Amino acid sequence: MKVSEAMHRGANWIAPDALLSDIAERMRKEDVGALPVGENDRLVGMVTDRDIVLRGFDGQSDLLQLTARDVMSEPIIYCHANEELEDAVIIMESKRIRRLPVIDDNHRMVGMLSLGDVAARASTSVLAQTLRAVTAHHT
Repeated sequence: MKVSEAMHRGANWIAPDALLSDIAERMRKEDVGALPVGENDRLVGMVTDRDIVLRGFDGQSDLLQLTARDVMSEPIIYCHANEELEDAVIIMESKRIRRLPVIDDNHRMVGMLSLGDVAARASTSVLAQTLRAVTAHHT
């Protein structure tokens, strides 16, 4: 199965200068835990709900002034729409991440692949292996 068959489409990025309050509101409205960050037609990072909490509430910054660039994870890790789902799962496992932006042959973001997408489409054995790998630091 190809990543394009499992991913969810319609993911859009946010600008690096987007305020955390706006990012959090968008995450709430869209019911997502991560948003890719783009600049000059390129993906440059990812902001997760965890990034906001751990980097935003560091006690040293004015939370109301922080932007995506201040808390985003970089470099961006992604997969290709035309690669096998199992190959994208290997990326998720090795990097211990739960969401991957998906790009096409023209290096344009065309969707996101999440653990939920993998759970809905991958075999039980691939899913179990992936969950063990990305949650290994919790055991």
